[in-house]
Amino acid sequence: MENNDIAIENNMPKKEKNMVNAVLEKYDFEVINYSKVRSAYKIETNNGNVCLKRINHGKYKPHNGSFLVDALSDKGFFNTAKYYKTKTQDKYVKYKDILFYATEWIDGEECDLSNIEEAMICVKLLAQYHKAANGIDTTQLKIRNNLKNWPKIFKDNLRDLEKFERIVKNKRIKTKFDSMYCSCLDNIYNRAMISLNFLNTSDYYKLSRQAEKNKTICHDSFYYQNIIKKNDQYYIIDLDSIIIDLHINDLGKFIRRLMFKSSYEWSFEKAKTLIQAYNEVNKLEKSELEVMLALIVFPHKFWKLGKKRYIKYKNWDENKYIHKLNRLIKYNDMQNKFLEEYLDYIESYS
Repeated sequence: MENNDIAIENNMPKKEKNMVNAVLEKYDFEVINYSKVRSAYKIETNNGNVCLKRINHGKYKPHNGSFLVDALSDKGFFNTAKYYKTKTQDKYVKYKDILFYATEWIDGEECDLSNIEEAMICVKLLAQYHKAANGIDTTQLKIRNNLKNWPKIFKDNLRDLEKFERIVKNKRIKTKFDSMYCSCLDNIYNRAMISLNFLNTSDYYKLSRQAEKNKTICHDSFYYQNIIKKNDQYYIIDLDSIIIDLHINDLGKFIRRLMFKSSYEWSFEKAKTLIQAYNEVNKLEKSELEVMLALIVFPHKFWKLGKKRYIKYKNWDENKYIHKLNRLIKYNDMQNKFLEEYLDYIESYS
């Protein structure tokens, strides 16, 4: 690879260009052009496009992803990006304190999840992934095991909500956001307790024991930016976050995120449509639906907003905080209705 022959599409700083060029030298690519896309680099080669991704820590991530893609392929699931090795057969390149790895670049577009038909296709893709990932040998992987951990996460978040309330009450001068957030806390805390109660009275631990035997591998970041549509095929990308967990972790988080979109607005009928689409490929048990309800209705976004304000001190102006809080408050009654309809659905589920 002659660096002088490479075209660079954007005005990348010289230091960054030198870094990318040095990393690309380690691969057997004939590079024509490259550009930065979000936090990755799109590398145009004479043999197709490549995604060069940088990570600041976790040299096990390229190994995990590469191993999983191969294992999924062995089980007939090919809707992922293949990984490339360096000239010396390494799975990553270390440049100073930064790690890089390369995968196939899926030349497509991000899916439109506001379209329920497309969201259904994505859910079926997720179900296919879960079926293929079930039973894969995880002894070769270095990934976090999140089984039996949900109650602890819920309790930790509840303690955080209590902490946020103390912080606001101890402030001599309260902002409008402080007052608004605090006025919602009782209602939100109650919903979080309801979620925890659902979890504690469900078959969560039984399901976790079953999943422990199969070592179910979840994507844990299944959303529009990691689902690429190419022609009529859909692909899952970015396997950096994979964990061992119940597969309803992926489905529940996916549904929860969609419910906050204006095209869903906590419509249980739309959530049911997605559950049924998943069931066409990988049927959920009634006990799994009960556990998933706890995940979906837990006030995660409200907790997350409080954490950004009172723990991380995210540098947003007051109006932005208020806007985000108002969006959450707006859905309160809809969430209560969603909860009732979901419980009715579970009652009649078979």
